[in-house]
Amino acid sequence: MAESFEKSNHLCISIFYYSLLNKAKKKGKEYMEILRVENLNKIYGKGENEVKAVDNVSFSVEKGEFVAIVGASGSGKSTLLHLLGGVDRPTSGKVYIDGQDIYSLDDDNLAIFRRRQVGLIYQFYNLIPILNVEENITLPCNLDGKEVDKNKLDELLKTLKLENRRKHLPNELSGGQQQRVSIGRAIINSPAIMLADEPTGNLDSKASEEIISLLRLSNKKYNQTVIIITHDEKIALEADRIITIDDGRIVKDEKQD
Repeated sequence: MAESFEKSNHLCISIFYYSLLNKAKKKGKEYMEILRVENLNKIYGKGENEVKAVDNVSFSVEKGEFVAIVGASGSGKSTLLHLLGGVDRPTSGKVYIDGQDIYSLDDDNLAIFRRRQVGLIYQFYNLIPILNVEENITLPCNLDGKEVDKNKLDELLKTLKLENRRKHLPNELSGGQQQRVSIGRAIINSPAIMLADEPTGNLDSKASEEIISLLRLSNKKYNQTVIIITHDEKIALEADRIITIDDGRIVKDEKQD
C-alpha cells in the first residue's frame, strides 16, 4: 500500500510539472527547468529527539531565475540549500540539477558534479589563505584539470572590480573583496546553479549592496541561475521570486512583479 501511495505521489508531481511546462509554452516562453526538488526530507535524531529540518519540500526553478529563500533562524533554509547543492544527503526525496538525479551519484561522482555544476558562496568566504585572488577564482578549473579561459578570467576580474587585486592574498583584501572572490570562484565554471548562503551576513551595508548587485549582474549578464538564502527582506526583494520556509516546509512561494 505504501508503495502504491508513493507511485501515485510521484505521478501527481510529474503531472504538476508537465502542466507548468505547458503553461509556459502557451505564453510563448520555453520553460527550461534547471532544478527540480521532489518530496525532500531531512530528519535528524530519532524518537522523541527527531527533528524534521526539511519536511516534504517540492518545487522547481527555471534557468536564469533569481530566487530568494527566506525564513526565521532555525526554519530549515540553510539545510535546504545544502541539500540542493549536494553538500549533505537527504533522508528521502530527490534533487535534479539540469536533469541529473544528484543523489543517485556516489560520493566521488557527486563531488565532481558539485564542483562542475554548483557554484557555492558562503557567509565566511571559504577562500584558501595561501592562494591569491586569481588562484582562488580558478581553483575549480585547476581541480578539474581544465585549462583556464584567460579572456573569461580577465572579464570576470573586471566585472568583480578585482583586476588590480589579482595577485593579492585573502588577508590583504577587505571582507567585500573576499566575497567578490568567492563569487568569481562560484561562477568561473559556468555552473548550472549558484547557491549563496547568507552571502552578506558578515558585511557592512555598503559592501552588502555591492555583493547583491554583483549577484544580480551575474544573473542578468550570464543568465546565471541564482538561489540565495537570506533573512534580510531588502535583499529578498531584489529577487524574481521569494520562497518562504517555516519549520522545514514551504509556506509561501511568490513571483515578484
